[in-house]
Amino acid sequence: MAPRLSPHLKNVEDEAVDKNIFRDCNKIAFYRRQKQWLSKKSAYQALLDSVTTDEDSTRFQIINEASKVTLLAEIYGIEGNIFRLKINEETPLKPRFEVPDVLTSKPSTVRLISCSGDTGNLILADGKGGLKCHITANPFKVDLVSEEEVVISINSLGQLYFEHLQILHKQRAAKENEEEASVDTSQENQEDLGLWEEKFGKFVDIKANGPSSIGLDFSLHGFEHLYGIPQHAESHQLKNTGDEDAYRLYNLDVYGYQIYDKMGIYGSVPYLLAHKLGRTIGIFWLNASETLVEINTEPAVEYTLSQMGPVAAKQKVRSRTHVHWMSESGIIDVFLLTGPTPSDVFKQYSHLTGTQAMPPLFSLGYHQCRWNYEDEQDVKAVDAGFDEHDIPYDAMWLDIEHTEGKRYFTWDKKRFPNPERMQELLRSKKRKLVVISDPHIKIDPDYSVYVKAKDQGFFVKNQEGEDFEGVCWPGLSSYLDFTNPKVREWYSSLFAFPVYQGSTDILFLWNDMNEPSVFRGPEQTMQKNAIHHGNWEHRELHNIYGFYHQMATAEGLIQRSKGKERPFVLTRSFFAGSQKYGAVWTGDNTAEWSYLKISIPMLLTLSITGISFCGADIGGFIGNPETELLVRWYQAGAYQPFFRGHATMNAKRREPWLFGKEHTRLIREAIRERYGLLPYWYSLFYHAHVASQPVMRPLWVEFPDELKTFDMEDEYMLGSALLVHPVTEPKATTVDVFLPGSNEVWYDYKTFAHWEGGCTVKIPVALDTIPVFQRGGSVVPIKTTVGKSTGWMTESSYGLRVALSTKGSSVGELYLDDGHSFQYLHQKQFLHRKFSFCSSVLINSSADQRGHYPSKCVVEQILVLGLRKEPSFVTTHSSDGKDQPVAFTYCAKTSSLSLEKLSLNIATDWEVRII
Repeated sequence: MAPRLSPHLKNVEDEAVDKNIFRDCNKIAFYRRQKQWLSKKSAYQALLDSVTTDEDSTRFQIINEASKVTLLAEIYGIEGNIFRLKINEETPLKPRFEVPDVLTSKPSTVRLISCSGDTGNLILADGKGGLKCHITANPFKVDLVSEEEVVISINSLGQLYFEHLQILHKQRAAKENEEEASVDTSQENQEDLGLWEEKFGKFVDIKANGPSSIGLDFSLHGFEHLYGIPQHAESHQLKNTGDEDAYRLYNLDVYGYQIYDKMGIYGSVPYLLAHKLGRTIGIFWLNASETLVEINTEPAVEYTLSQMGPVAAKQKVRSRTHVHWMSESGIIDVFLLTGPTPSDVFKQYSHLTGTQAMPPLFSLGYHQCRWNYEDEQDVKAVDAGFDEHDIPYDAMWLDIEHTEGKRYFTWDKKRFPNPERMQELLRSKKRKLVVISDPHIKIDPDYSVYVKAKDQGFFVKNQEGEDFEGVCWPGLSSYLDFTNPKVREWYSSLFAFPVYQGSTDILFLWNDMNEPSVFRGPEQTMQKNAIHHGNWEHRELHNIYGFYHQMATAEGLIQRSKGKERPFVLTRSFFAGSQKYGAVWTGDNTAEWSYLKISIPMLLTLSITGISFCGADIGGFIGNPETELLVRWYQAGAYQPFFRGHATMNAKRREPWLFGKEHTRLIREAIRERYGLLPYWYSLFYHAHVASQPVMRPLWVEFPDELKTFDMEDEYMLGSALLVHPVTEPKATTVDVFLPGSNEVWYDYKTFAHWEGGCTVKIPVALDTIPVFQRGGSVVPIKTTVGKSTGWMTESSYGLRVALSTKGSSVGELYLDDGHSFQYLHQKQFLHRKFSFCSSVLINSSADQRGHYPSKCVVEQILVLGLRKEPSFVTTHSSDGKDQPVAFTYCAKTSSLSLEKLSLNIATDWEVRII
């Protein structure tokens, strides 16, 4: 939710949608400085006679002939085929900011062994011999070599850039130097390289220690397909950037953001992946200040020995992609993830930043939200509407109007006089409530949250040391400094039931406006020279503010349950590692077909950068979707991880039953399909949680050797078993679906029609069609009946959809626990079952003997697709040795076998034999 008209704030809406309030590259001073300096090509040199090595790292000095400032480089080998490079000033004026709290722990290092190098070279190996770092002294360059092939070159374009901190009295001298250096440039450039102060509109950013930006280039050999660095409303595959067209990572509140635009929006993950046939790699640039990324792919050319040296000479023709990272401040701290497979890179990244939190089961159901449900009566009526129209849902959401004058942790006494009673009504339906809590706190001496925070000095400060004040929903507000561990601890304590009056254990949280959004601030956010805990300027850590807000909220929900219950927290702003604390959504989208379409690549990009629990507002937050668009959005959303309908205040009401009987039926069917597949969804989230594999996957992740998949973004995989191709065009009668894998077979999820892989199929679609295909060789667990919410489905029976591969076999899994507590972790209370079909026998066995969870649930139905021959008979064989004949139905037309009315306990070993 971004600024709209409000009694306190006139014309905010006009400001919010005006793109001129946001900067593009040519208005960003550190970008202009780096570009101007790099045009002069002043090279850095490594002083290899300064090399020191210890257990953890290899260190050496780097010097630039022009500035004479010495930098210290450190190279670390990290377990799991990761390299880390840190570059800092050797003796900075004061410590430079290094991002804390994102890495889950201090990475386990692997000692790098110095191999023989020529004079002017140093070779470091990881001990296994497969990976080596070749360091060249003059000009400074690092080549990462795998099995004699250069994979990544660092600083091969000479774009290393490092502005050292200065003392203020040098300002005059610096300006004189600037003028001398800029003789050939325009007067405008001479005046404004933004060294000590930077102007944007009416705002002036004063820099106490002058310019402090950094930059470095990476050349990726043989790679043309890059992905990642969310969040942008852009294609999944990263595009080449032209002049003044870099990808910007700077968390901003952008209402109705433009699509196919590289401007920064709500969150930033400074991490990209590159993929080619035979290898996937990742680059994680750990920096929380404003960051720009330029990408330039060079087509294949022929290299000779004299150009590249003997190592690369073997590669006669190779393309290269250059990635240039620039950040406003901090240090260079970069992790090179060497793969070699997509799965390896996912594990390497989560080894550093953590895996997706295991969500409570209810949060995988459907969520109903708008700005705003008016009062308790409105909530009751909407809740009843779902039951009346037989549409399942799990959570009702309340936006900012539920509070008393936008004071978070309070309730509007007229609209919500009895919040406990309202929650008891939802509890009786086995549903939850999610409420909003933003980081700005209304300045009001009668508001206890404000008073306590002010008394303890818990707000961000301005340059004068006073509490920073900015305008947001409540009017004049101060902003909690979540970078301070004491503030986070205190904020977490506010969720305790006795403190947050009117809250119960079915109340969960939504963190919005946490970029942070400051109406009428520069680019609608906080001034960069605001001061945080530890005396750090906001510019150093802007992109991590929302990360800390969600961290404190999630911790609060865990603490209120004495550590027993899993939290659910949705955040709009995020950073690398936010996956550890909950879910993310794509913010203030618009009710247009193009925004439905762009949601797919946006979610794929979040998914491969660690954030599996992601979604887009169904129907579009802004405006009124036409009915066909709304239906198609529900159908797409049902097959995306976070599934929430949401709308802005002045949008027409759009509960699912308000669009006529036929459209209500179609929306009901889409939501019910989601609920039927929840066992599969939950199992996928367990895999994301323990094995780092994304839930929603671009095709190239599952088919890394199939070139055609590398730039596909209109279809995707859910896990490894289901391919989804949402309909994103109006009045569509057909869609072209690419079914990958020449050795694969694919089955239409509804009709059971099958196709061989490696081809594009024209699929007819009506308004009730959701193109979903099950991959041969998979077993998908489902629920055979759908309840009013996930809570009603705990005891209901399972079905298994067995889709045979070309070899007549299949495998699949089911993960099951209580759906809400941490007992799966602490007491190993879970079931993890494996289903395998081979030689006409389906076997249910334990996938993890450590887990135990009592379940009376049975497998009631089994559907086998791709069975070419009608069986003579079918029997079940249970662990107690009894064989039972089973009635079956075989359809020769679809080659499908259906077994009904079974009663096979999900938790015990058994076999189904088809003879």
